[in-house]
Amino acid sequence: MSLRSLALSAVAALALTGLAHAETIKVGVTAGPHAQVLEAAKAVAAKKGLDIQIVEFSDYVVPNTALDTGDLQANSFQHQPYLDNQIADRKFKLESVATTINFPMGVYSAKYKTWDSVPSGASIAIPNDPTNGGRVLLLLRDKGIIKLKDGTGFKPTLLDITENPKKLKVIEVDAAQLPRTLPDVDVAGINTNYATQAGIDPVKDAILREDPKGPYANVIAVRVVDKDKPWVKILVESYQSPEVKEFIATKFKGAVLATW
Repeated sequence: MSLRSLALSAVAALALTGLAHAETIKVGVTAGPHAQVLEAAKAVAAKKGLDIQIVEFSDYVVPNTALDTGDLQANSFQHQPYLDNQIADRKFKLESVATTINFPMGVYSAKYKTWDSVPSGASIAIPNDPTNGGRVLLLLRDKGIIKLKDGTGFKPTLLDITENPKKLKVIEVDAAQLPRTLPDVDVAGINTNYATQAGIDPVKDAILREDPKGPYANVIAVRVVDKDKPWVKILVESYQSPEVKEFIATKFKGAVLATW
């Protein structure tokens, strides 16, 4: 094929995607599964004229700040309740444009193989942010381990615990540090992305696991002013593609679930 034909083919491909010219965007993720899945989406997007530059973060706070200030064009690392809480607390002008993957929350232990063997008075570490810490409390409630006040929604706190028959001692820890606490506590509720980074198998190692059909599907977020731009559609289509869905199923074997 001649250089002229290649150029015409590239122009035709851009026309089909709705992009006027090849475009580059920066997308923030947390290291681990979010980054790995976006790498698969990046390959699909490249065929549509969209170059995704992946920027990895080690926490849950900075990616939204970077997006709101325009240092990123999108991010993919958080579930909707967390994004809603960040928008309410920090007045970010951000909006979700698609769901991505779901990580059923797990409770893990380096000392006990089953929940029934966990003794009364055991210590449990949970994330110290309202949505993910609350998520562990909801998991414990749904398993009949604690009771919470009615109407707590997705962000119950320790003050909302009304019954704790096992007298669990709850310790709040930064989410990214939870795997490191396992030698020092009896159990810990750990987000799946941080569990897998630490070599923990969310399917085999969890002694309690969240129902995957909950409200905690992760999302792609963009600034409100960008939500209707052509590259957003290409980003979403590339992520929610058959190729990426197959990658998730093959790579994670049930530890991470596609939401589309």
